[in-house]
Amino acid sequence: MPDTTGKLSMGPHTYEISNILYQTNRKRLLEKLRKVSEDSVVVLQGGCELPLYDSDINYIFIQESYFCWCFGVTEAGCYGIIDIVTGNAHLFFPRYPQEYAVWMGPLTPLETFKKKYNVEYVHYVDQIQTVLQELNRKKLLTLTGRNSDSGLDAKEATFEGIDKFNVDNKTLFPIIANLRVIKTEHEIEVIKYVVGVSSAAHRHVMRIAKDCLYEYQCESEFLHYCYKNGGCRHAAYTCICGSGINGAVLHYGHAGCPNDYKLKNGTLCLFDMGADYFGYAADVTVTFPVNGKFTPQQKIVYEAVLKANEAVIKAGKPGVPWPELHILANKILLEELKKGGLLKGSVDEMLEADIAAVFQPHGLGHFLGLDTHDVGGYLDGYPARPIRPGLKSLRTARVLEKNMVVTVEPGCYFIDCLLNEALADPKKSKFLVPEVLKTYRGFGGVRIEDDVLVTEDGIECLSKVPRTVQEIEDWIAGKDDGEKYA
Repeated sequence: MPDTTGKLSMGPHTYEISNILYQTNRKRLLEKLRKVSEDSVVVLQGGCELPLYDSDINYIFIQESYFCWCFGVTEAGCYGIIDIVTGNAHLFFPRYPQEYAVWMGPLTPLETFKKKYNVEYVHYVDQIQTVLQELNRKKLLTLTGRNSDSGLDAKEATFEGIDKFNVDNKTLFPIIANLRVIKTEHEIEVIKYVVGVSSAAHRHVMRIAKDCLYEYQCESEFLHYCYKNGGCRHAAYTCICGSGINGAVLHYGHAGCPNDYKLKNGTLCLFDMGADYFGYAADVTVTFPVNGKFTPQQKIVYEAVLKANEAVIKAGKPGVPWPELHILANKILLEELKKGGLLKGSVDEMLEADIAAVFQPHGLGHFLGLDTHDVGGYLDGYPARPIRPGLKSLRTARVLEKNMVVTVEPGCYFIDCLLNEALADPKKSKFLVPEVLKTYRGFGGVRIEDDVLVTEDGIECLSKVPRTVQEIEDWIAGKDDGEKYA
């Protein structure tokens, strides 16, 4: 049965999300919209359950993110409206037949939904046209716009009779997407919780990962830990559990490579996994040796990436453009690889020749929130996507602002096709040391990813996992009681 406390949680051992979070989000939205479209009403359509191809089995339902941001509703097939004139919120739930109760449980009264989500009005979906006609506002503000990460458009609300209204589908998207970039204190607390759960799950996996296990068994340990201990039913994205050479596959874990290799002593694990709690995502990556001890070669690469990560966290603060931090991470990585004997020549010239993108083809990080790659990266009126290698993969080029939540995830990978291209290019090959790079073929990669909060004067790291070589080796060996990660 639905909880009627006005809070969302998965039990007393998990975090309680107050409906104040969603009320605050709606209030922020109202403040912006009243300046541009006062006599209007926002109309949002929640997510629908989707069947698995032509079967009668559905995918596990996950709420549409904009709808979740406004209302926190967990049920499928709903609508929500926000009256800009009065500030009142209306929720609309499906009207199910009586036989629904046989298969899905007792029918929930509307009054129960009203208490659960603490909104002013609740109705059935088939009443939406009537309610909107009674409100009689000049315009309906619907949501549609391009997600710059996926290239897909947000689903615009539609219902029978919507053609009878004056619909504006341009005003809402840039405003609500931009609001999602800056998190409220209520959202930040939820993100801290899910990042904390994910960090603890990573620490657990680091200790149990051994050469007798397969990658997917480590994945299952992570998922089980997050669900059992944190109430996180879903992962925020497909788990990336690359060991050995698989660590060089940036989005390993897909259907063609389902985390199905056996861990081997002497290799590294690159585990990129994050939980989801009522829509809010974590995204943490750890890299560690299967046998608990870094080889000298592994240490060179790992510490190069760690220095890049630490430099970004130290330099980041409001007012700093994100691409500048990407370049900073690149520069430090190249300096350290040069010290390790993999590169030669001027680091500044290497940057001009885009050598960094050979070893780190992806961007430094991304916004984090209700989506793993959260929205707002490239909205109109903000910096456009860069075009240079590496930089063009940045998911935003914006200037940092207080209460942004971003990932900091520099990496170094030995990807054969990129190395081969660079070695065949005279402009790049002059910086490479082929005989040394040859010894790194099959190495895989290193990524160190932290979830961070931009504060008033710096950056707060939210993830709590062992990071230095010594910390990792002590943790895996059981020499660390974990108190500093609590």
